[in-house]
Amino acid sequence: MNVLKKEELKKMIDSGENFVLIDVLDKKDFERHHIPGAVNIPVHGDNFMEKVAEKVPGKNTKIVVYCASFECQASPGAAKKLTEAGYTNVFDYEGGIKDWKQANYPVEIITTHSHCSCC
Repeated sequence: MNVLKKEELKKMIDSGENFVLIDVLDKKDFERHHIPGAVNIPVHGDNFMEKVAEKVPGKNTKIVVYCASFECQASPGAAKKLTEAGYTNVFDYEGGIKDWKQANYPVEIITTHSHCSCC
C-alpha cells in the first residue's frame, strides 16, 4: 500500500495536482472538519465502491484516502478495498484529519454546533 505523509499531501494540494481526495469517515465527522477539496464517501456506508466509481473518472486516477488519525483503520481498509477492486494509484494518508490539524493546515467546516464544544 502507498502511504502519504502530510507534507506530501499538502504539496499535492498546493500544486494543483490532479487527484481525488476521499474522506472515508461518517458524514457528521466530515461536516465537522475535513481537508479542503475532499469528498466524503464513508467506507462503512452503503455502496462505498459505487460512490467511488461516481467520483473517480478511471481505475488509474490517483486517489488519496484518509480518516481520523494514525490509530484509525478506516482509510487503510478503504485503500485495501480500492486496490482489490482494481484501482491502481491508491494512497493512504495515515495521519488523517488529526495529523493535518496538528500541523495547522487549513480545514473546511460545513456546519457548526453552537450547543457543544466539539468544533
